[in-house]
Amino acid sequence: MRRSLALLGRQLLAEAASCGPAGAPSTSGRGELASWAATAGRQRWFSAGAAAATAAAGGASACATAAAAHTGRGPPTGLRKLRLMVQNYKQLSKMRLSLLVVATSAAGYAAGSDEHIDWAGMGWTSLGTMLASSSANALNQVYEKVNDGLMKRTMNRPLPTGRMSRPHALAFAAACGLGGVWLLAEKTNLTTAALGAANIALYAGVYTPLKQISVINTWVGAIVGAVPPLMGWSAATGGLDVGAAILGAGLYFWQMPHFMALAWMCKADYTAGGYRMLSMIDATGRRTAACALRNCLYLFPLGALATWLGVTSPYFAYESAFITAGMMLTAARFYSTPTVANARILFRASLLHLPLFMAAFLLHRLPNHGEDKAALLVHNARLLGIGGSAAQRERAEQEEEQGALGPALSALTRVRLSFPPLPFLPSLPLEVSAQLSCPSKAACEEAQPQQQEEGKDGEEEEEDSEGEGAARAAGGA
Repeated sequence: MRRSLALLGRQLLAEAASCGPAGAPSTSGRGELASWAATAGRQRWFSAGAAAATAAAGGASACATAAAAHTGRGPPTGLRKLRLMVQNYKQLSKMRLSLLVVATSAAGYAAGSDEHIDWAGMGWTSLGTMLASSSANALNQVYEKVNDGLMKRTMNRPLPTGRMSRPHALAFAAACGLGGVWLLAEKTNLTTAALGAANIALYAGVYTPLKQISVINTWVGAIVGAVPPLMGWSAATGGLDVGAAILGAGLYFWQMPHFMALAWMCKADYTAGGYRMLSMIDATGRRTAACALRNCLYLFPLGALATWLGVTSPYFAYESAFITAGMMLTAARFYSTPTVANARILFRASLLHLPLFMAAFLLHRLPNHGEDKAALLVHNARLLGIGGSAAQRERAEQEEEQGALGPALSALTRVRLSFPPLPFLPSLPLEVSAQLSCPSKAACEEAQPQQQEEGKDGEEEEEDSEGEGAARAAGGA
């Protein structure tokens, strides 16, 4: 204010000095007064703005201090450090992805069980799978620390931000990996533990470095995603058969449209991170969309195949086709117009497809009694006339019966199986039942000696009757 008054005084003195004899102000004096007024106005405006900014900063500081006092934040306490560490571990293990892996493993366990599911065994399998998945994801982030820091969707992870060191993350990965594999070996069987260890090695040792080398990494990653349901099936049955391949193939083919849509949506981000994806060498997006659409088509026959193998009831064949058709339509739209919006629609459709597919599979599953699924598939193909001409099939059957494994294979050929009209083949003259006269291979082998004994008893009875008839004829003579 004093400065403004001093400036005003100087301007008035200048105006007085510039006056003429009659005291009339000169034109130059009026100009100087107008210039002073403008200068004073600008100074008052800047002074007001600075005062307002200072007040705002002080208010914000006061609000922050009040919030810190209200929430108890400030220097991290022991409990807060523990919470932050748990949050870092959740991000390091990619908790949502690991939960999806556990869900597919549990689905495989339920599908491979008989009438009664061992819930305790499923729980141990799920826990071991969770630890193995967490180990693989942690090793992935240790390897990709620099690359994750260059991508928007991964730059806030614990390693790029410095909230966790690499040795700490490696220790966490080692503890989870060793604990998960040991738990699977102790509570399930060695086959399941071997699958878990192999999947960690495949994900961290092959898929992760391959992401920066070749676009084939997506196909290798799909194999990693198809292993967890095989782990669940193996934990429930003690081994694998072609029935387990239904869930594995479903997971494999599902991942391709899912990841292709994600690769197109995050094309710029993957480029910044230095990853090699199919979308980076596909300027138009047609190749990426074609790959997604092609794998949707591969999902179609899985429902009918599950029915053929006796893994599910025939209803799953129709439901699977209907669910897959929905995702395939979004893939076709993405193929016709490869845009980010259409890729996002396909991505969301894939997120909906997997739980519906799994739920339908478990809803219509048939108890697993250890039948020979491969022989059952061959037999069903013969019922439909698949696999060569009638003469070739008859000759093959005769060779099987006369071979070294003739008795066992002939027991399998006595299996009588009839299905309702198969999907997409409604004109086949098949019955509306799905019952096995011989429920399993073991039961067939047990029934074979009984049938042989019954045949011997019948032959003895026939010989006795023939002997009695000869005696009567001799007496009559």
